[in-house]
Amino acid sequence: MNSQKNKDQMTNFSSLIDGVKPLKQDKRHFRQTVKQKSEFAPKERQVQAESFFSDSYQPLLPDEGPMRWKRDDCDSLELKRLRRGDYVPDLLLDLHGLRQTEAKLEISALLHACVKQSVHCCSVMHGFGTGTLKQQIPMWLAQHPQVLAFHQAPKEWGGKAAILVLVDIGDAPHRR
Repeated sequence: MNSQKNKDQMTNFSSLIDGVKPLKQDKRHFRQTVKQKSEFAPKERQVQAESFFSDSYQPLLPDEGPMRWKRDDCDSLELKRLRRGDYVPDLLLDLHGLRQTEAKLEISALLHACVKQSVHCCSVMHGFGTGTLKQQIPMWLAQHPQVLAFHQAPKEWGGKAAILVLVDIGDAPHRR
């Protein structure tokens, strides 16, 4: 009896929907699309750069003479070696024409590359321009935990338009 009742209901239902056309369904899916790794990698680098570099932090930097700074646990002889040009930079970063936000990302990437490739010394060329990067870069470098010291570059590495940076690469042996 149950099966007969089901058949009658199916027949009634079939007669009711006879001639009905299906609605066109738009293909919107409301779940979030899966992002590729390449899409969020730049955002991750930007967050990392912003976590190290603050624009409001003012380290104690010299008012006169060449731009220089050393971390408290770094030997003052390292600054002298940077000034004399004893260290040859293995990586060079040219920031000409970049904005501050772009420069932050590039400096962060440079310091990461130095640690990854065991490079003890690098050069950051900021140029003369309006002087904005020349003022900001030392403040940013003084905040980064991997920076041991920096000094205005000697003439052969850019002079007043560049900074030599000494990077703490961990337990790897230092190269000169």
